[in-house]
Amino acid sequence: MAAHAVSRPHPHTVRLSPHHHTSPHGAHVNRIRSLSLPLAVTVAAGALTALAAGAAQAADVNVARNGGFESGLANWSCSGGSGAAVSSPVYAGAGALKATPAGSDNARCSQTVTVKPNSTYTLSTQVQGSYVYLGATGTGTQDVSTWTPGSGGGWQKLSTTFTTGPSTTQVTVYTHGWYGQPAYTVDEFSVFGPDGGGGTDPGPGIPGAPAGAAVSGQSANGLTLSWNAVSGASGYHVYQDGARVQTVSGTSAPISGLAPSTSYSFQVSAYNTAGEGPKSAPVTGTTTGGGNPGNPAVPKHALTGYWQNFNNGATVQKISDVSAQYDIIAVSFADATTTPGAITFNLDSAGLGGYTVAQFKADIAAKKAAGKSVILSIGGEKGTITVNDPASATNLANSAYALMQEYGFTGIDIDLENGLNPTYMTQALRALSAKAGPSLVITMAPQTIDMQSTQGGYFKTALNIKDILTVVNMQYYNSGSMNGCDGKVYSQGSVDFLTALACIQLEGGLDASQVGIGVPASPSGAGSGYVSPTVVNNALDCLARGTNCGSFKPSKTYPGLRGAMTWSTNWDAKAGSAWSNSVGPKVHGLP
Repeated sequence: MAAHAVSRPHPHTVRLSPHHHTSPHGAHVNRIRSLSLPLAVTVAAGALTALAAGAAQAADVNVARNGGFESGLANWSCSGGSGAAVSSPVYAGAGALKATPAGSDNARCSQTVTVKPNSTYTLSTQVQGSYVYLGATGTGTQDVSTWTPGSGGGWQKLSTTFTTGPSTTQVTVYTHGWYGQPAYTVDEFSVFGPDGGGGTDPGPGIPGAPAGAAVSGQSANGLTLSWNAVSGASGYHVYQDGARVQTVSGTSAPISGLAPSTSYSFQVSAYNTAGEGPKSAPVTGTTTGGGNPGNPAVPKHALTGYWQNFNNGATVQKISDVSAQYDIIAVSFADATTTPGAITFNLDSAGLGGYTVAQFKADIAAKKAAGKSVILSIGGEKGTITVNDPASATNLANSAYALMQEYGFTGIDIDLENGLNPTYMTQALRALSAKAGPSLVITMAPQTIDMQSTQGGYFKTALNIKDILTVVNMQYYNSGSMNGCDGKVYSQGSVDFLTALACIQLEGGLDASQVGIGVPASPSGAGSGYVSPTVVNNALDCLARGTNCGSFKPSKTYPGLRGAMTWSTNWDAKAGSAWSNSVGPKVHGLP
């Protein structure tokens, strides 16, 4: 049903509610020709030379073997046993060379490579350490070397070139440290030039699947995933329920932002320049349950009020400002996310005069300590949350529970005014109940049309979760005339309208404790349907005691009736709390 139009000073339209508020919120030709010919020949000759050089360069390969030390010290020889293959530190991949000078030994590590005569080669490597040398001997021309005089605080690249003689087919390339200096580290050693036919260092193959995936450190919202290193890997991709969520260089990853008491499937893959390898076997991790210990019980007869997380002209309130008459405070509203079914909450600090999240949470805790339930309302007039398949049902349950954990909410209110799917909303609410336990508060605020028949989606959902449902506070406003349980038509704004429509729920399968009367707190709270607190109190007496009825009188009394609800605590405060000060004592005094 449409609500009374009231303006808002900010554009968060997702929080709007029809029963709560709305917002308005692209001659010399031959000579020239003859001069051009030798020029063209010269250009062509130059181009051929360039092409030949390009072709030669394109054929260059790394004639060094095991230059990344991924295969330990294969193909290498280190003086005096001074060298060792290490897994850290490495410049790339999973291996590097570490060599330690000692006494008169400079820790020289070398290999002999096969080269072509009369060819130029580029020799390079990455090093860590002081006075690290790189060089080549037996070139047949001029032997070369280069070195780094200082540590530089990290990896440094050394590079030089040499040219082979007319009959040179093998050259010894080497690296070494210096006497009395600490160990040095070398990685990514290469000798690029024409292939001499002695074999080359091939590029890395695609790494294998990581083994040993394990979960540890579980908390309510996170855990740590770890696995064994894979030879030749540059890094690892982490997958959560089939979707890639992280890329890391090490062999562990913290996973955060998870829902409590929820199982997740994880896999890991290794990658390098050759590509990504296969995923590991899946491992399951389950977060711990946070629960909501200390949640107060909802009293037998309860007053519910919606609290506005925005300023639309009603009194701006903090949670701490809400009258003590209210037993259930429904925070309006949760916001939709881009994930189907999932919700979040954004406190409108600016619209609420600088109300901070920390104070908001503290106020919720204080209300709970005083025996009140503070719940999060989902929907409103413009609410876009849709739960129509198993995935979105799971998303709603997980995200709602995460918000309960974060803010201290004791439950949720379903205020979806564009219909709902009873199958999947039931699934979502049961999943949430399984996480939160028996102290979970679930309320609903359907429009009158939603509760005319037990075949409606809202009514079906309420009956489906009858064992965990707290109360249905139907909106007896913005609706026009409706049928009562006796088949007669009643106009809104009267005692009969409230009692005869409540009778449909009471006779349709809901327990009396699950039925409440929802009305505006003042004429400003809705477009139509406001009734004075006296009319509300008469309806409560009629249903619970059989007194003060209008023309319609139920066939029996319902002394267990839960109570009443209003939109909103803010409009109530704007009107001097007249509604809560009158209806609150009546509700709390029901038999």
